[in-house]
Amino acid sequence: MKTIDQLGDLRGKRVLVRSDFNVPLDGTTITDDGRIVAALPTLTKLLDAGARVVVTAHLGRPKPVDGFTPEEKFSLAPVAQRLGELLGKPVALAADLTGESAQATVAGLADGEIALLENVRFDPRETSKTDADRQALAAELAALADAFVSDGFGVVHRKQASVYDVAQVLPAAAGDLVLKEVESLSRATTDPQRPYAVVLGGSKVSDKLGVIANLLTKADRLLIGGGMVFTFLAAKGLGVGKSLLEEDQIETVKGYLATAEANGVEIVLPTDIVAADAFAADAPHAVVAADAIPADKLGLDIGPASGELFAAKLADAKTIAWNGPMGVFEFAAFAGGTRAVAQGIIDATTAGAFSIVGGGDSAAAVRRLGFDEAGFSHISTGGGASLELLEGKTLPGIAVLAN
Repeated sequence: MKTIDQLGDLRGKRVLVRSDFNVPLDGTTITDDGRIVAALPTLTKLLDAGARVVVTAHLGRPKPVDGFTPEEKFSLAPVAQRLGELLGKPVALAADLTGESAQATVAGLADGEIALLENVRFDPRETSKTDADRQALAAELAALADAFVSDGFGVVHRKQASVYDVAQVLPAAAGDLVLKEVESLSRATTDPQRPYAVVLGGSKVSDKLGVIANLLTKADRLLIGGGMVFTFLAAKGLGVGKSLLEEDQIETVKGYLATAEANGVEIVLPTDIVAADAFAADAPHAVVAADAIPADKLGLDIGPASGELFAAKLADAKTIAWNGPMGVFEFAAFAGGTRAVAQGIIDATTAGAFSIVGGGDSAAAVRRLGFDEAGFSHISTGGGASLELLEGKTLPGIAVLAN
């Protein structure tokens, strides 16, 4: 992939940057600015080079309406404010994407100044399945710039106008964040140091079918937690009470278990579960054996013995990839399993392992539970994109930069 340095002298040039600012909000308050912080190195490099930086990004999933249709709750205004605080300079926010406000805002930039265009997903052409629609929007975006830098790793698995199509119109390069993400995740997908352990959690097996199938040919150990574990337990003939269960995936999981055994891949399942009366932060709960979940209870976390088991299975690993929490970490009573896994990965990293936290809820859990991000080798900003790389897929937003 071409790098920013290969774009030449950028002083005075308008550089369109696709960033990933899809941050969680409580009203208009950003509750986790991790993705904004991750974008700073690329933006700072461009600003220091004297570029006139024009950032495009999305937030949430606005309703698909023809024409540019803003929804206040998805405005990038809070992002512009926070980005300005972190950069130590004002960030002008255009009221539209490619219209009069965007054109005037970009025209008003001096060298080393930055502007943010309003939410790119307010325009339905961004995510259109029709090539001509996306290409039309890409042409309008390209008219605002002289070069393009792709730095939103969280969207490079999407064939979208501001990710894929604009890279075919302007001189294009990968930003520092995208380069770092691809390099780090490649260490877990191309000849990883062994033992190679993968921790998978989250709610559903169906969300990770492809990645599990691929890892059964690459990993030495799969540690399974989160809501998806109950489909694994059911596939082994165990009762799971009222826990989350994908009955239509039980046969698929039985196939995974057989393939793992045939390939010599160890699948580690929890030995105990924190079972609750209801899905609530204050629900009465108790630790039960994984093979004795009461019929009227639902599992919301792996148990303490399982946390110790998982940490022990990570201790000698040389490569670790983690995607998905072990339980409902947002509730303090059900955060113990995720905390134990995070600490186990930090301990293994300190002992020399290369560790990747695969974005999304896992990265949010690290920050919410108060862990030092420096304890992990790499924390990805893209949950879906990192999963697809672990699955072995080609990502459109990466492939277009290699052409």
